[in-house]
Amino acid sequence: MKKIGVIIVEDDELDRLLITSFVKRIDAFEIIDIYENAEQVLERNNFDDVDCMFLDIDLPGISGLALREKLKSISICVFITSHPDYAVDSFEAEALDFLVKPIHFNRFEKTYERINDYLELSNKAELYDNFLGNDVIFIKVGNKEIKIKLHEVLYLEGLKDYTQIVLKEKKYCVLSNIGKILQNEKFKTFIRIHRSYAVQKSMISSFDGNELELNENIKLPIGRNFRKNIDL
Repeated sequence: MKKIGVIIVEDDELDRLLITSFVKRIDAFEIIDIYENAEQVLERNNFDDVDCMFLDIDLPGISGLALREKLKSISICVFITSHPDYAVDSFEAEALDFLVKPIHFNRFEKTYERINDYLELSNKAELYDNFLGNDVIFIKVGNKEIKIKLHEVLYLEGLKDYTQIVLKEKKYCVLSNIGKILQNEKFKTFIRIHRSYAVQKSMISSFDGNELELNENIKLPIGRNFRKNIDL
């Protein structure tokens, strides 16, 4: 399971050590970096590996609230402060939680539970969006728009400027070559196995050097230049 990448931004050394020790006690967390002020954080070019930021509001120079405004790309922010009055400001800055010093581990554990709940909900929402959006395409057949669920597609067959989309019981022909179709983000689960064929990896039941078998006992040739694409 992927760990939750954490950065800590705290200017007080004792508080910084305390928060670091709390983070290390929770296996799901992984400390990416630790900073003493906002300026150090802003020297970093990329935050793609950072999921959560523990951020002191009362930083010298650029405040924690101002830093949060600059780093909205980090989805989870937990503010830390000695002043409970900052709570309203922190939630307006899209903080997930607000810790008041002195911080105790039992309260920190509740913050972790909130972070974990948030990530679970986010993952479910992302999967749901993918199911609704990325799993469906529409193709035109005559005057009709036909909906096709991509997880039901067995394979694609290229026929010069056309491509056949082959399902268990039906085939649809579209005016687009197979290479162009595979460039579409919605077909990212397909792999090219031959100049004329592409299949969904999940549909493959077995293969040898020259031939591949799909779940419906369909056998397709494997092109010599495409064998490297098959890695079960």
